Amino acid sequence: MAGSPRDASQPDSVHRVVALVRPPQAVFELGCAAEVFGTRRPGLPARYDFRVCTPQPGPVPTTAGYDMLVTRGLSALETADTVVVPGWTPATEPLAPAVRTALRRAHARGARLVSICSGAFALAQTGLLDGRRATTHWNLAADLTERFPRIEVDPAVLYVDHGDLATSAGAAAGVDLCLHLVRRDHGAAHAARIARHMVMAPHREGGQTQYAAPLPGDRADPAVDIEHSLAPLLDWVAGRLSEPVSVEDMAGQLRISSRTLARRFADQLGTSPGQWLLGRRLTAARALLEESDLPVEAVALRVGLSSATNFRRRFQRALHTTPAAYRRAFRAARGAPREGGHA
Repeated sequence: MAGSPRDASQPDSVHRVVALVRPPQAVFELGCAAEVFGTRRPGLPARYDFRVCTPQPGPVPTTAGYDMLVTRGLSALETADTVVVPGWTPATEPLAPAVRTALRRAHARGARLVSICSGAFALAQTGLLDGRRATTHWNLAADLTERFPRIEVDPAVLYVDHGDLATSAGAAAGVDLCLHLVRRDHGAAHAARIARHMVMAPHREGGQTQYAAPLPGDRADPAVDIEHSLAPLLDWVAGRLSEPVSVEDMAGQLRISSRTLARRFADQLGTSPGQWLLGRRLTAARALLEESDLPVEAVALRVGLSSATNFRRRFQRALHTTPAAYRRAFRAARGAPREGGHA
């Protein structure tokens, strides 16, 4: 099934990602996908095969003023596991019948279709988003809603993932979605390694608001003055995930009230202090479940969730599975089942 974890130790199991581009191609949106799925990094296994195709192979003009040579045509979509539409410029451009057919065929045989920013307008024209929730850049959301009233457009979130279809907001939200898909495919630990190579934080929840202007995940907005920046606090918490740090402790570290802390998190990170802290703890827990044989009780303590019961409850609520089931499913999919933890 598209989007499920794969064993990348065998060449035929490498996940093939194909980006569909058209003139004028937005270079940043394409770069989001290429950086996450296409860049080879020392010490990291190559779990993706990244390719680019276009309806008319040859030179493709870009929004940056240069042309890029794309040699593959729409036939590349026939073997894609994931198809990325990295922008659609202009957003009103009609989808050519051949492109529409190729996208629908790819989806019908199980490929995952992904859009970044205005790429949602291309997916919308396939009809596959009808009756689904989707997002795009906040400045284009009203137009998407007007042109495609059968789509439930959410203008505020970073990305929406249905498994077979995924859409992201603009700019850096494309990186957030791509890293989210890596977590789905190969786990939180592998995604975190890619993020570290990119000098990016490993995880921003898709439900975070588009309107905040932070660096992804756990870095505060650099435009905020030093006195009010959350960056020192986030670094302080990141080094203490195993400790029972509370929202009150976080507020106390900055010598401000919990209410003021909540306002700063909303303004700078688009989420609440409690949700940010829980997200960091669960991301750390997923990596431990994937890479260690620690019992669930020990994992709970390592990530500061006090008890196995509390950990299981919060993990189940966030990921809709138990820690032990997550570990079994991840390792079975990776072809390396091992024992560890209790349900």
